[in-house]
Amino acid sequence: LKSPHSKLDSLSLSGCLITDVGCASLTAALRSNSSSVRELDLSYNHTGDSAVKLLSSRLEDPQHKLQTLR
Repeated sequence: LKSPHSKLDSLSLSGCLITDVGCASLTAALRSNSSSVRELDLSYNHTGDSAVKLLSSRLEDPQHKLQTLR
């Protein structure tokens, strides 16, 4: 995700047992200027409010491409 050559547009991690710690790492990768991910599916994981707040902040940032978070 951090690679400037990444062409990843959609990422589905549904049901992968991702926790808040995993979401923090994912958010850090999405913060990179090169992240091209527009759609992220994290449904059916073990995330709490803090993870949701971190990831939803990506939706509010006009410099990033993330448009859909599930």
